[in-house]
Amino acid sequence: MNYGISVLFRAVPVLMGAVSAALGGYVLAHASGASARVAGLVLVFLAAICLCLFATAATIIRQLIGRYTALDRLVYPVFGFAVSGVTTGYGLCLLTQTPRPPPDFIAGHVVFGVGMICVCVSCVATASTRFTLITENSALPEGSPPRSPAPFGPLAVRVLLALPVLAALVTWAWAFLLLAGGGGGVAAGRFTSGHVMIGLALVCTCLIGLVASILRQIQNTYTPRDRVLWPASAAALGAVGILWGLVVIAAHTRPTQLSAGFVLVGLGLICWSILSKVLLLALVWRRRAPLANRVPLIPVGTALLCLFLASFLFESADPAVLVAARVLIGLGCICFSLFSIVSILESGTSGDADDEGTAPASR
Repeated sequence: MNYGISVLFRAVPVLMGAVSAALGGYVLAHASGASARVAGLVLVFLAAICLCLFATAATIIRQLIGRYTALDRLVYPVFGFAVSGVTTGYGLCLLTQTPRPPPDFIAGHVVFGVGMICVCVSCVATASTRFTLITENSALPEGSPPRSPAPFGPLAVRVLLALPVLAALVTWAWAFLLLAGGGGGVAAGRFTSGHVMIGLALVCTCLIGLVASILRQIQNTYTPRDRVLWPASAAALGAVGILWGLVVIAAHTRPTQLSAGFVLVGLGLICWSILSKVLLLALVWRRRAPLANRVPLIPVGTALLCLFLASFLFESADPAVLVAARVLIGLGCICFSLFSIVSILESGTSGDADDEGTAPASR
């Protein structure tokens, strides 16, 4: 990977985050009504996921181009967790303010769920601080013992795996409490925020597999079971999100339920974008995979599907789906940011980092 391409891949998630935040700010400033506030706040904070993806991209790329320092090893994970904390905190502030406007009930829950995704992505960035060991371990014979000493201690491994698991469990529990009638607010607000939280929980659960795959390849403990388990789980979770969304759309009894269904479909597409990363790691681990360079097309396809779906919803001119149409643009930005990460992974695991003009990554 040459330096120019590395700058481009780092710029993509930042630019996509800027697009999402700018659209959210424009909606908040120029559109009126409760739906505009919900969509605007959600779009602004979807940019937080893009910023956490930038931290992951920068962590990996600076290793590949030989410019990774001890400061980088600290700064990028801390940056990701700081963004996560701000997002989660703002969501809770929206939920605890008094008096609380009705739109903030939905926006607060969704922003909190976005913060949980940011926590999971920040764990990916932290696990990736030893990314170059994946290529080294992959070159070892099958069944070779783990590196000694291991790059992460037992406690660090447990914490990095426990954080996304905890984030997913909190999001799942919160979603089912909303759907069961807890959390206050009117029934329509509980329905919408509960179903969107289900989609966010699916994304968090998907990211568990990505963190586990990176950690186990770095620790040289990745097994044939992992090669099947994590990609299959990500594919299934994405399918659940899309099918759940389609069921909500088909069985809706109120127009306000339509947006929840379409956003669920978009979140299912994000799960499939994450699948591309998990699948790529599985394909290239200790085997030749000639089609691995086609895997980055998956997030490109999901990004286009989000944007096409958003354009169709805008064209329908139905106020009931306006929130979903706007939010799907932000979800498309996240999918395209994931294209950048997958391309970086493909470059790093295929050995392109050793191209002319690059240096070995520092440890």
